[in-house]
Amino acid sequence: MKKLVIVVLFSLFLLPLASAVFAAGGAGPDKSMLKGVFTEINEAAHTAVLRKDGTTELKSLIIGEKVKPETLRLGKKVLVSLDHDAGENVIKDVSIMFMDMTLKKLLALLTVGLVGGILSGFIGSGGAFVLTPAMMSLGAPGAVAVASNMCHKFPKAMIGTYKRWKYGQVDIKLALTMSATAIVGVQIGVMIQKYILNKWGNDGSNLYVSAMFVVVLVLVGGYVAYDAYKLSKGGKDKPEQTASTLALAMQKINLPPMMNFKVAKVRISAWVTIPVGLATGMLAATIAVGGFIGVPGMIYVIGASAMVASATELGIAFVMGLWGSIQWGLSGLIDIRLSVLLLATSLIGVQVGALGTTYVKDYVIKITMAATMLIVAVSRGALLPGYLAKFGLVGQISPSTAAFLESLSFWALVAALGVAGFISTGAMVKGMIADRKESKLHIIAEADRA
Repeated sequence: MKKLVIVVLFSLFLLPLASAVFAAGGAGPDKSMLKGVFTEINEAAHTAVLRKDGTTELKSLIIGEKVKPETLRLGKKVLVSLDHDAGENVIKDVSIMFMDMTLKKLLALLTVGLVGGILSGFIGSGGAFVLTPAMMSLGAPGAVAVASNMCHKFPKAMIGTYKRWKYGQVDIKLALTMSATAIVGVQIGVMIQKYILNKWGNDGSNLYVSAMFVVVLVLVGGYVAYDAYKLSKGGKDKPEQTASTLALAMQKINLPPMMNFKVAKVRISAWVTIPVGLATGMLAATIAVGGFIGVPGMIYVIGASAMVASATELGIAFVMGLWGSIQWGLSGLIDIRLSVLLLATSLIGVQVGALGTTYVKDYVIKITMAATMLIVAVSRGALLPGYLAKFGLVGQISPSTAAFLESLSFWALVAALGVAGFISTGAMVKGMIADRKESKLHIIAEADRA
């Protein structure tokens, strides 16, 4: 317990740095960003009047050369990026903050929430690598999708943590140790996301979120798939989990304070857990995803089993989600409608997913994680050409090509949800059937002995 206190105190020592970061980008949009509603748009004069959010103050703005006046909308809450290099009060970019809600989008969000919840309970990640792209595909700006997902994830993670703690899978000490540094990572991540949003607007945020998704999902998903393949080839007689070469090397580092994690069955230096926690927090805040770094980090760097790592990550997700929600809430970027709709069904899904882990082997969890990551990478990658074209980094794409890529992105996301749901629920049902058969055979055997 003393070693845990040391790590927490060290994290608190780092908080002044995080506070400086927060001051730079955590308390809300800077002076080059305005939130509000357009009350008047004069296309001929290239001017617009914005009523600033939360006040009755009206601000006259000049519509920049790259902004088409006809795309601006009255009565919609917007996030306006100003281009001070072009002059005083010149609009550089305008994003509608909260998308229009239709019955189709409502049903889609409920479905996505259910599958995301199952994923969360099954593989330990908050399901953000499915939920965030799904919200963006439905029309939510990247920053709003990230913020809304963080808001919905902490109550869901709390339920999942409790369920899997009852099954004896959560290492509370490891979760608290990593959460302490993950909070610092969240602060840094919020700064990065807001810097991009302030400098390049919503298009820059969408490009950054999508690019990060593709890079990290391909790298991590590919490695997890390879590891799951090797583990599955061993057959039923092979041990469920052996620590990776990297984890064994990390466990040999005798740099105080050394920490014993009983549930994870690992003794390791606290200094090894700190960078894993920081990376988890940074990604959670920048693209609302920390689990697919946190879970592999605990498996391949710290040496925990996939079962314990996926369960413990839920505890970390609860702490990060709560802290991150406060930061994004101060920025006014959370769409509470999205958070509530996702939460409505994900709370059910997370319990189903958590139950499923009691009937499956470690490699099944890894297969589910890898398959979902790689398919979602295709979904986000399909949209990269469009985002790059907006910044002139690639040639302009034709409307037909853009429509095809958007369709590919949508159906790849649907496929990811389907594959994730099929593998996790299928494995769970198969495991439950096998368990019942084994119980019946045991009862018959006992009866024969009697």
